[in-house]
Amino acid sequence: MIRSITGEMVAIIFKYGGISAAILVGLYAGLLGLLSTSAFQTHVVYLHKIQMTWFKDLDVPESFGFMRNQVTTFFLESSDGEKLHAWHILPVELYRKHEVALLGEPAGVVSDITSRHAFKLLRNDPDARLILHFHGAAGTVGSGYRVPNYHALSAGQPGKIHVLTFDYRGFGRSTGTPSEDGILLDAHAVIDWALNVAGIPPNRILVFAQSMGTAVSAAISNYFALKSPPAVFAGTVLVAPFIDAATLASSYRLVGTIPLLSPLAKFPVLFNYLQRFMRDKWSTKDRIAQYIRTNEANGEMYRMTLIHAEDDYDVPWDHTTTLFWHAVNTTTLVGISYDELEEKKTERKKDLGAAGSVMEWHTEHGIIREEILKSGLHDVIMGNPVITMAVMRIFQALDPSFTC
Repeated sequence: MIRSITGEMVAIIFKYGGISAAILVGLYAGLLGLLSTSAFQTHVVYLHKIQMTWFKDLDVPESFGFMRNQVTTFFLESSDGEKLHAWHILPVELYRKHEVALLGEPAGVVSDITSRHAFKLLRNDPDARLILHFHGAAGTVGSGYRVPNYHALSAGQPGKIHVLTFDYRGFGRSTGTPSEDGILLDAHAVIDWALNVAGIPPNRILVFAQSMGTAVSAAISNYFALKSPPAVFAGTVLVAPFIDAATLASSYRLVGTIPLLSPLAKFPVLFNYLQRFMRDKWSTKDRIAQYIRTNEANGEMYRMTLIHAEDDYDVPWDHTTTLFWHAVNTTTLVGISYDELEEKKTERKKDLGAAGSVMEWHTEHGIIREEILKSGLHDVIMGNPVITMAVMRIFQALDPSFTC
């Protein structure tokens, strides 16, 4: 009797377990089908419809904790006509010195930023520095840990370091729909504004990026390095970068637990086939390698810092170690294998204990720095002192007198 009941229970479990498995497989197959479409890919890759500003008005930066007119809100225009919503953020000490004049101006979106006092403080100060900020996927200029990030960027010299941040097309209040080609036009528009409207030379501009923004900044920095004459910025800081879109997809887990394409990565033939349907490649490894190679060939001074936390569950930290190798590999005539570089790290890197480790690779023309932190997650890290230090390290390398 007992055996009979047990047998029936096993049969029921297999029956309904099989149905559940079939449903899950069917849903996953449906997801893959959707991912092969351009429109669905756009939403999954960029998450641009997820704003995470909790009903705050992006045209009122004060609602994000800034002082009145510390942020100038305006629109840039890309070469194909998209309107890009941007914030010009004054460092707090500079704001304090000019508070009366700044408070005397009307608040809100401005149609002509060149008429504003804050803009003139940037353009007319030969010691001013400008950080161009490229944020990650999802959200807006005011989302999550981005506001603390802006404070950390200027904290090392709060009287001189301005920040320009913006939303890519389709994000926040910017018009259009995101794509790799389109976002690169947006990045070009921002750099054009910095160079030609604000009049800041490349050696006073630092490019900062996090997550998806690292792919954007690597691409646009490479583009300007390839120009004739080249335009090489003071430095580039990449936080939580990824190798390329396909590699990220093969390891990415939604909220750190739900795999999207990682199960398929175990079947290389199938995964490689699906890569054909990926519209936007975002090959950071190739662009970083070309950027370093170009600067080495041109004799241009460059500085690149890669930062990643070991507890980052969105982008695994080994993406940074791989990118560091791609960058270093281009600086040698015969190349260096990944394992060879790892051996050199055991000899040269600084062990900082609970803070992580640092490895620098020096050439005649540049410095490539890898910082692997023990903690910091994917976003929290952006407001940490390591960001302030990375910025000041680059600016002071070019000008030792640039201090508080």
